[in-house]
Amino acid sequence: MADASSGGERIARQAAEWIVRLSADDEAERACAQAGFADWKNADARHAEAAARMEALLGRVRQVRGAGPQAAQVALSAALAGRANRGRSGRSGRGAKLVGTLALACLCALPAWLALNERGPAYWLTDLRSGVGEWPSSTLADGSTIVLGSLSAVDVDFSRQTRTVKLVQGEILVEVAHEAAGGRPFVVETEHGSIRALGTRFTVRREAGWTEVSMLESRVAVMPADRAAGRVADSGAESGTERGDAPLIVAAGERVRLTRAGVTVRERIDPPSVATAWQRRQFVAQELPLPDVLDELGRQRPGRILYDREKLAGIKVSAVLPLGDPDRALQLLVNNFPELRVRTVTPYLVTVDRRTREADGAR
Repeated sequence: MADASSGGERIARQAAEWIVRLSADDEAERACAQAGFADWKNADARHAEAAARMEALLGRVRQVRGAGPQAAQVALSAALAGRANRGRSGRSGRGAKLVGTLALACLCALPAWLALNERGPAYWLTDLRSGVGEWPSSTLADGSTIVLGSLSAVDVDFSRQTRTVKLVQGEILVEVAHEAAGGRPFVVETEHGSIRALGTRFTVRREAGWTEVSMLESRVAVMPADRAAGRVADSGAESGTERGDAPLIVAAGERVRLTRAGVTVRERIDPPSVATAWQRRQFVAQELPLPDVLDELGRQRPGRILYDREKLAGIKVSAVLPLGDPDRALQLLVNNFPELRVRTVTPYLVTVDRRTREADGAR
């Protein structure tokens, strides 16, 4: 059994070495490596299986926003090779030393590389922003308060006519200061639309395809971006989307999900529970697709949580998860969904997928 385990580690290390060689700068060297890699895979079915597993994982790394294919390939190949080689002794040679050196270099560079990709140029140019695991509170010029969730960013534009906050990334809790009659409207904008405050307290969360608004006190008026621009046609509106030219009024105890075309989700919430969750740094999921939960947890830890969104979309989560300890939150998900598998490649790279019979048999 020990020999079989040792053989598996050896094959995994060899696969990593080949994939590192495939990222060489010299075109001729890459071509030579491709031919050698093909021969190596054809020599043994176990070689082909190891290569397929590693290439599948590399494919998921390349999905990281802004990651170049060669950078992703070298970083993960070296990380996997270094992990497979950990604890082994008496093995030297040029190949092992090469992989060890690359592993060290890539693992040292990986945190900065991931940080740059999760904080794009727009993030660094904003007026207010938070880092991973930070929840800062800011008082604006009018006395309004904004609490930023982890890895969030906003621009603030106050003029004589309006008070505008643009949510560039992440999530905010807003408590609007009252102005005298005829005072300036307070508006939160995202790419999906605008939220005009008619009351005092609400949260706004921005994701890639939608914006979520949770009303804690009083009301807001929500206007989808395309509707405001007069571009929504019946043929192009999303199925299940509320339509109409007037803004949608969202009252305390309601949550809506806003796309550019309209409002696709409208549900009841318990405002005290939402407020308590913010105070305790908790995430309350109510029949939420697992990928949305992983998106939120990914903002709470450095690096990336990689997963196949389509394959995990069918899992619905109802739970209260600790945002201050995202790794514990991941373990709680595994405890509740035994079919899930969480693997830590490095402290900055975690993968989540469904268990397979083959994977369980190899454990």
